[in-house]
Amino acid sequence: MTAKSTKEPWMEPADFGKSIPKGLGINLLVKDVAASVGFCSHVLGAKAVYEDEDFAVMAEPVSGAQWLLHADHTYNKHRLSGLVRSVQGRGAGVELRLYGVDPDAAEARAREWGYQMLEGTIDKPHGLRECYIFDPDWYCWVPSVPLI
Repeated sequence: MTAKSTKEPWMEPADFGKSIPKGLGINLLVKDVAASVGFCSHVLGAKAVYEDEDFAVMAEPVSGAQWLLHADHTYNKHRLSGLVRSVQGRGAGVELRLYGVDPDAAEARAREWGYQMLEGTIDKPHGLRECYIFDPDWYCWVPSVPLI
């Protein structure tokens, strides 16, 4: 791992690893942590629990979802680095769904900031109102709420 950050981590890495609950974890490799944090904060309403040039922990308070962002350079010795280095649409075939996040509001914020939409907000036959938004690395985020 090649770290750029000179910021003191908010906790020791081993302690963070021990604090992660059982279940599914999501770690996204991103070109620019700050740009991805901006997208997650502004469009999805998430908060950065911790953020530096190398790494961020994001939490979305409505859904309770948490995910990690790692800068590409931190994976320079990891086998995944070669798979994502020059790929646009890094999450091809994956939808990152945030249940309980208002898709109309997320779409409006995404459009305000110029993010690319795959599909605007629409009521779907499976009982959800949702939209599909690409983040700066072309991961597809799907905020959604149940139809009333």
